[in-house]
Amino acid sequence: MKSFVKAGLRHVLDFPQRRRHLGEWSQVRCAEGREPVLGFGGVLAPGQFVHGGAVKLLSLREGFSCDEQCFNILYLVSSAQPEFAEDLVKMCRRQGIAFVWNQNGVGYPGWAGADAECHNAPMRRLRAQADFVIYQSAFCRASAEKFLGPCDRPSAMLFNPVDLQKFSPRKEALSPTPLRLLAMGTQNYRERVVAALDCVRVLRAGGMACVLTIAGPLLWKNAQEDLTALMARLDLQDVVTLRAPFTQEEAPEIYREHDILLHPKYLDPCPTVVAEALACGLPVVASRSGGLPEMVDANCAELIEVPLVWDRMVTPSGDQWAAAVRSLVGKLTDASQAARHRAETLFDAMLWVQAHREIFTIFRK
Repeated sequence: MKSFVKAGLRHVLDFPQRRRHLGEWSQVRCAEGREPVLGFGGVLAPGQFVHGGAVKLLSLREGFSCDEQCFNILYLVSSAQPEFAEDLVKMCRRQGIAFVWNQNGVGYPGWAGADAECHNAPMRRLRAQADFVIYQSAFCRASAEKFLGPCDRPSAMLFNPVDLQKFSPRKEALSPTPLRLLAMGTQNYRERVVAALDCVRVLRAGGMACVLTIAGPLLWKNAQEDLTALMARLDLQDVVTLRAPFTQEEAPEIYREHDILLHPKYLDPCPTVVAEALACGLPVVASRSGGLPEMVDANCAELIEVPLVWDRMVTPSGDQWAAAVRSLVGKLTDASQAARHRAETLFDAMLWVQAHREIFTIFRK
């Protein structure tokens, strides 16, 4: 029970762990002065592997003073909460510390099943206590209102940021063949990885030389053995590379070694991996779902039409993924330039930090 999904039960079952956190948070004090000082509930502790929803906090850490014991703004991300986040918020409230809530996705039956409300209940309570809510996309706002209910807290919509200096296109073009496809990020359900493999199978059967890298942790049961067997069955073991979890420092070079990002995740609210890929000049193939229609346009991506449903995951077929890839291949140079332009327009971390600075002035007058 490592995730906040079982947050209600953790208060009962993990009392020693909770008591340890309460002891640490009892030392929290409100920083004086008008300048914002941020705390993240220990999510960016030294030596911590930063990934997923916590990545955006790195931009805040670079743009503002941060201190986990003496701060005046608590900033939490719904998809990267510290354990027992509600206890921390209560402690901060007693100290007069403002609370900003960054809302990512919600629990819906298609992927959370019977545990959907276990995801949503803590988020609903925390969002209601926030002094300000930041939604990562219009889709995040709409899905939160659907599953968490209305919220009267002041809010804004800010896409996840990318450091455009760090994430930038390669300086020299790759060789034209083979086409290098990338599936990047936390691979938390099997169907999205199978879709990428099936795409490669269809492309190669049609005569296109291509390879695929699957980068990031494989989180379903027996994933490594399952995937190895599947690659052998599809005769793809020589053209598919499985790469272990990567750091933020390693990520830009991974993107630069590839031509196109495949992002088969359904209803992804605002995937940082897409923004990072665009910044590195990689056009994107994904389903027209979640926040993707807001993040990309026809110049830098091919989006596969899918229905909007909440009771199941929808993953297009290998033929559909392959057709979308072929559409991009014919305009790859222009699509790469458009991808970078899109990132500069929507995802610049410096502009994201500045938007936060303006929001924080509400609390530090």
